[in-house]
Amino acid sequence: MTRNSRGFTLVEVLVAVAIVAIALAAGSRAAGTLLDNSQRLSDVTLAQWCADNRLVGMKLAKQFPDVGTSSFECVEVGQTYNVTMVVRPSFNPNFRVVDTNVQDSRGQSLTHLSVILPRY
Repeated sequence: MTRNSRGFTLVEVLVAVAIVAIALAAGSRAAGTLLDNSQRLSDVTLAQWCADNRLVGMKLAKQFPDVGTSSFECVEVGQTYNVTMVVRPSFNPNFRVVDTNVQDSRGQSLTHLSVILPRY
């Protein structure tokens, strides 16, 4: 009596299920990391806009900023960012160094921008 085997054994099925589970877990983790990176890039871009908008406004108003530290909030696309500007003198009295640090609502630093503003 010969027996024709058809189908898979239980061990083969379990191995296949384990391989699929591992592949799905790796794919899920990769997708989560991609999503986190996308959110981080969005936050950094909006923070950069906050700093740029304030500095360009100062240039257009032809303001020569006073030396010191100032803080303000910036809202971009519904997100609120905390911006700290430190104005320092430069070696040339006709220029000021402006350091801008932007943080999210949790206090995590997102971007730092330094520019030199001239006296008009």
